[in-house]
Amino acid sequence: MGNVYTADDRRYDKMRYSRVGKSGLKFPAVSLGFWHNFGSKDNYDTMKAMCRTAFDLGITQFDLANNYGPVEGSAEENLGKILREDFIPYRDELVVTTKAGYGMWPGPYGDWGSKKYLTASVDQSLRRLGLDYVDIFYHHRMDSETPLEETMEALASIIRSGKALYAGISNYNEEYTRRAAAIMKELHCPLIVNQRRYSIFDRTIEDDGVKDCCREIGMGIIAFSPLAQGLLSDKYLDGIPADSRIGRDPRFLKADALTPERLAQIRSLNDLAQKRGQSLAQMALSWILKDDGVASVLIGASRPEQIAENISAVERRTFTDDELSRIDQICGR
Repeated sequence: MGNVYTADDRRYDKMRYSRVGKSGLKFPAVSLGFWHNFGSKDNYDTMKAMCRTAFDLGITQFDLANNYGPVEGSAEENLGKILREDFIPYRDELVVTTKAGYGMWPGPYGDWGSKKYLTASVDQSLRRLGLDYVDIFYHHRMDSETPLEETMEALASIIRSGKALYAGISNYNEEYTRRAAAIMKELHCPLIVNQRRYSIFDRTIEDDGVKDCCREIGMGIIAFSPLAQGLLSDKYLDGIPADSRIGRDPRFLKADALTPERLAQIRSLNDLAQKRGQSLAQMALSWILKDDGVASVLIGASRPEQIAENISAVERRTFTDDELSRIDQICGR
């Protein structure tokens, strides 16, 4: 893709942008995640095409972590190259985020939530991305062995240093979310967002109190795995295709997840989506965006066409009471 990229003049026409908690920052309703398909084994031209398509459709947020790949760090390196080649003129229109909290390098200092690890990690991420700062830096997971005060002070110091503009947390439960928010309030460096898994099939943030907690304390939520690793799409309606994630990379979605009961649920949800004039994937995204509790959904993609298809979920966010009841009934809620 050697041609010079010029962004679509109409890129902001249809996308919806929502304020993140009580911050001044706004997220696009749909954001692009780099968890899959941006690693060292993936096709670079396809990655670049997906970033161009996303931005042309108003997706202004690219979400990464230090360990995204494989290999670890390669998603950041690939985006860094794409930024240099395509997006330097548009840097101030982009929200680029990254995280640290999972294993990155050998020894006792390359994992979890110590100040040493987080400080080193943000420097490494900025080098890979070729940026002076990221817009949000997240602690990626709770660490029961490191004092939460230390982890939050590390985030606050990273913000004060100018290496990140905002601080976030990911995979935090209600207790840790409340404690972390209180510590950061004392440090005058508010946490603006908690990134959690959320889908029609996974309602944990409703059941464990995090969704209500974030609304109460003024923290935004961004949802990852909104399609339940692809289960909430038409991909598996007729079995497991050879090119599916189950076939290619069973680390995150195993074949035994597709039980007869789950397949029946997927087919029933697909029928409902068709009656709404949507694909199952579109309906699954619309369902998360139906209220103000979630600022953005993170989609993964393996080709630009998937991004273009899923973006239309922004236009159909309303559900009737009967539709919501039917979705709950299908899911056994």
